[in-house]
Amino acid sequence: MARAIGINHVALEVGDVGEALDFYGRFLRFELRGRSTTMAFIDLGDQFLALSGGRRQGPDDGRHFGLVVDDKEAVRAALAAGGVDVARSGGLRFGDPWGNQVEIVDYREVQFSKTPAVLRALAPEGLDKSPAALKELDRKGLGG
Repeated sequence: MARAIGINHVALEVGDVGEALDFYGRFLRFELRGRSTTMAFIDLGDQFLALSGGRRQGPDDGRHFGLVVDDKEAVRAALAAGGVDVARSGGLRFGDPWGNQVEIVDYREVQFSKTPAVLRALAPEGLDKSPAALKELDRKGLGG
């Protein structure tokens, strides 16, 4: 049996790829890994987010994905400034214009971790884990 060790990518259906890139670009800095008329691939270092044009499903209420960022509060501020309804503090979750639910989590606050080489590419200035995240990693035997 194979062991699941990570996620390579998440694919979201959107109405229009260009509009989706504009929407997500209002509150996230990113580079495209590639693009066609019906797909765009947002680079996340060793992972990516695929945007697929032509949404065929209705909005999702509970189903969501968590996107790790280097500054959750900066995303919250940009979303609020852009007219997206978000909580003023605490958890950060929102729906995009196509009904996809996205939860924004801060790298420093979760056990999610990157190898030193990938982390240097993603955040050359470095990111430190919170004591709670380090404790969680230690409990699982994954601390260093």
